[in-house]
This record gives sequence, structure tokens and C-alpha cells, in this order.
Amino acid sequence: MLDDSLKSANRRLALCGVAILIALLAGLAGPAMAADGPGPFDALEKRLIADGFDGARIKAIFTSSDVSFEEGGVSAYFMHNESKLNYKQFTRTWNINSARKYMEEHQEALAFAEKTFAVDKEVITAIILVETKLGTYVGNKSVINTLATLSAMTDEKPRQMIWDNLPDDDRRMSRNKFEKKADQKAGWAYRELKAFLTYTEREGMDPTAIKGSYAGAMGISQFMPSNIAPYGKDGNADGQVDLFVHADAISSVASYLKHYGWKPGISREQAFKVVYHYNHSKYYVNTILDIADKLKG
Repeated sequence: MLDDSLKSANRRLALCGVAILIALLAGLAGPAMAADGPGPFDALEKRLIADGFDGARIKAIFTSSDVSFEEGGVSAYFMHNESKLNYKQFTRTWNINSARKYMEEHQEALAFAEKTFAVDKEVITAIILVETKLGTYVGNKSVINTLATLSAMTDEKPRQMIWDNLPDDDRRMSRNKFEKKADQKAGWAYRELKAFLTYTEREGMDPTAIKGSYAGAMGISQFMPSNIAPYGKDGNADGQVDLFVHADAISSVASYLKHYGWKPGISREQAFKVVYHYNHSKYYVNTILDIADKLKG
């Protein structure tokens, strides 16, 4: 009887333990199942695979812990005002002196670019100064997160997430204006995302590790990914186009400007039109040309 009582007690304890374990598991599983709906990038992944990207690679990228929906950073796209940027700071004496020092340190790469592409080394340096403070600040936003988040706005749920994240103040645009801009940016970003994934695969780079601007521009030259294939150059002849390497960035800037019409002895009016392709801001272009003049001075 005593043995039977002990066995019965043990069975009750075991059943109780199982019940507790089931309850715990149910509690853990509940939130996971609730969050198990379609993710913001699910449709985007399918679209990329349908467009020819390797399915295993796309799955690996979008399941990385470094890849996430970038609502905060992307919201800047719907608030940014170019006129508020202080480009004139780069024409100050200490910045000009830093640029001259940069030209000395990278004399060989600049001479090669100037000879190969017939673009003034001063304007190349001016662009690198304004874009990334001579390569010292290339941005801290995940390029893939930025481009993937913008691309995902073709779908209603991700678009609503961005709208909900916009500040409720005078920086918030109307819903109608937001919708129009979202349509435009989603299509543009998807083309840039494809170019970015193609570039990183070709060069053997980890796309989840690359940082850039809030707009997805990357490297010392702040190229958008779609500009790398046609204009990116291997300035140090190491067999790779790496825009985080000064020699490659310098030659890439020169290649870009040459494509848009830079020539030796170009007039300021013509130079303005060429540099405007780099950044569609008159303020930006005039600053670049002023810096180049100071460096020649």
C-alpha cells in the first residue's frame, strides 16, 4: 500500500510538472504565433527572387539579425530639406587646409585620376570634402535596411508604418503628398536595392555590414548603388571596386564627372552643369566650385 501510495504521488507530481511545462510553453508560443504574420519584407523577398536573385542568398540576408525595417531613418526622406544644410562650412580656412593636406596624402591617386579622366584634382577633392569630410564620415545607416524599407513601401502595411512614424509637427507633409512621394521612392529604391545586391555579390561583400547615408549613398564618394556599375573604378588596380578605398573613390568621382562632360579648361557655367548631376542642388554645386577655386588659389 505504501509503495502504491508513493507511486500515485509520483504520478501526480509528474502530471503536475507536465501541465506546468505545457502552460509555460503555451505562454512562450503565444506571442511568437501572434507575431507570426507576414513580415514587412516578405513580399519584397519574393519579388527579388522572382527577378532572378538567388533564393538562398536572399533568405540568408533577410533573416540576418542586422537586417530590419528602418522606420526612423527612412522617415527622414519625408522631412529632409536641402536648403537647411550648411555647405558653406566647407569653404572655411581649416577645411580648405584639410583638403590641401588630403591632396598631398593622396597625390598619386589624384594624379592618376586627373590623367586618366581629365578631371581637375581640385574638384574631385572638393566633392569628397563635402560628401564625407574627406572620407572621415561615410554615414552610419545600414544601406540594405534603408533601401529595403523604402522598396517595401509598395505594400500597404510597410507604407502605413512609415506614415505612423512621421513626427506630428510642421515637418509632417499631407497624406496625399506622402502617398505620391512614397510611390516615387519605392520604385527608385527597388532599382537601387537590386544594384546594391548585384554589386556586393560581384565584389564578395557582406551587404548587411555596409553603412551609408540616410538615402542609401555609400563610400567615400557617396555613390548610389546604381552608379557603381557604370562609373565605379578600380583606382589602385587591386581587382576590386571598393568605394571605401580612397584611390577607388577618387577615380570613381573622376569617371562620373567625365561622363557628364567635364573637360580640361571647362568654364564655370559648364562645370556647374556637370557637377549638378552629382547633386541636384545649386547651393551644393556653387560650394563645390568655390572650394575647387580656393584649392587652386
